[in-house]
Amino acid sequence: MRCPYCNSTDSRVTDSRPDIEDAIIRRRRVCNQCGAKFTTVERVQMRDLMVRKNSGKLEAFDREKLRRSIKLACRNRDVGDEQIEKLVTSIHRRLETETADDTVTSAMVGEMVSDSLLNLDPIAFVRFVSVYRKFSRISDFKKILDKIPDADNDAAVCKLPKNSLF
Repeated sequence: MRCPYCNSTDSRVTDSRPDIEDAIIRRRRVCNQCGAKFTTVERVQMRDLMVRKNSGKLEAFDREKLRRSIKLACRNRDVGDEQIEKLVTSIHRRLETETADDTVTSAMVGEMVSDSLLNLDPIAFVRFVSVYRKFSRISDFKKILDKIPDADNDAAVCKLPKNSLF
C-alpha cells in the first residue's frame, strides 16, 4: 500500500478490524519510511457492475453516488451514517448476487433503494421516491402516501389544524 504522505510502498499493518457485518475490513497502517499513520479499507468486490440508465447509456456502478442519494433523502432524519452504509452495502451485495448479468438497470437500483428506505424511514422514502420518480404534481405524492402502511396514523402526530395552509 502506498503511503499518502511520502508515496513509499513500505508500510506495516498495526490493526485490522471488520466493519459493518464483516463486509469491510479497516486496516490501520504505519509508513516505515516517514512514520505517518493512515487507514485503508478493503471490501470484497465480486464483479464490476454496470448500470443501464433510462436513456440507454451505460455507466459503472458507483457506491458513492448511491450513498449520496440515500444520505440526501435521510437529511435531518434520525438515520445515522452507519445505517446508511449498511443500506448501501446491502443493496450492492443484492445487486451482485441476485443478478446473473453484470448490467443492472437504474430502475432496479431505484426500487431496491425505495424498498429499503420504506422500512428504514418513511419520510426519507417519500423524499427519495419523489425525486427518483420525478413527481410533478401533488397527486403523485398523494398516491405514494396512500401506499405507505399506517400513513393515516401520521395525521394524529401532526399538530396543525386540517384547514391550515401549512
